[in-house]
Amino acid sequence: MSITARIARFCQLFDLRLPVLMAPMAGSSPPALSAAVAEAGGMGACGALSLTPEGIADWVARMRQMSPGPFQINLWIPDAPTPRDPAAEGEQAVFLGSFGPVPVLPQGPLLPDFDAQFAAILHARPKAASSIMGLFSPDQVAALRAAGILWIATGTTLAEGRAAQAAGADAVIAQGAEAGGHRGGFTPADAARGTIGTFALVPALADALRIPVIAAGGIGDGRTLAAALTLGASAAVIGTALLRTPEAAIAPVWEQALAGATADDTLVTHAFSGRPARALRNIYTEATLAPGAPKPAPYPIQRALTDPMRRQALELGKPDHLYALAGQGVALARAVPAQSLVEDLWRDARALLR
Repeated sequence: MSITARIARFCQLFDLRLPVLMAPMAGSSPPALSAAVAEAGGMGACGALSLTPEGIADWVARMRQMSPGPFQINLWIPDAPTPRDPAAEGEQAVFLGSFGPVPVLPQGPLLPDFDAQFAAILHARPKAASSIMGLFSPDQVAALRAAGILWIATGTTLAEGRAAQAAGADAVIAQGAEAGGHRGGFTPADAARGTIGTFALVPALADALRIPVIAAGGIGDGRTLAAALTLGASAAVIGTALLRTPEAAIAPVWEQALAGATADDTLVTHAFSGRPARALRNIYTEATLAPGAPKPAPYPIQRALTDPMRRQALELGKPDHLYALAGQGVALARAVPAQSLVEDLWRDARALLR
């Protein structure tokens, strides 16, 4: 199948005018940004990790007020429960007190109820639901199909891509190691080992799978989009490239940090959430790598422990312990309107593909 035909087939399936999907960045996917991407002809996104069912419904209502375009809602498949270690958590809390408020050891549920979130997606009827960190259950896949909702899975390896196809995914995101944010491996150990780059993973999945492959990681201009499509992707996800747009409305300290950053300024760290994620280096991330630094708690305990520090960094504009997620393509991020960015990206990619 030609590149043009592959793209056209994908766009028809997902009701798109161009093969670009917004990354569902948890905490950084406001409806205004999603609407701008959809108005450009791409797919908007909601990273619903920390949203309650009511929060999901509110996000969807605001999105639909701004644009009739398609969007996806993303959920993290929950990890198996991890035994608590109060002594280790206490040591981590003391360590974090060097960078922000000393956290109280978290108690009770640390995230919204996953089944309730999934039910909210079924009620909302987005164009697609997407998953990361694993696969929806057979019953959930059947429920999505009955509701007419397409399923986009995420894979960081060939084995994960094959598992997604076998489970009934309609498309799979090939998340390369360049990508900002959390690694999507099916288990914490898989996420730590999954370091295949986008431009090696995309052709491997495209050659092995029958379902469309969507490239993610390091894509932020026409060159990188054209390269991903040439290698077999049917579309691409952009996340970091959108963070400096006005619609993203990120904190000024984060935007300033992104403005001068390059690929060398990013690293994959467990230090913020307990799950490996690519973010900008700073004094805190370097301190966590020093000899004698306590090991981060498992996800989502570490996420809860670092919450006071992360909030303070944003409120006080402190880059030294800022949780600034960013991919290796960070230098491609531009402070321009999101709709223009997406339209320009596709225009430049088409010129190269010709």
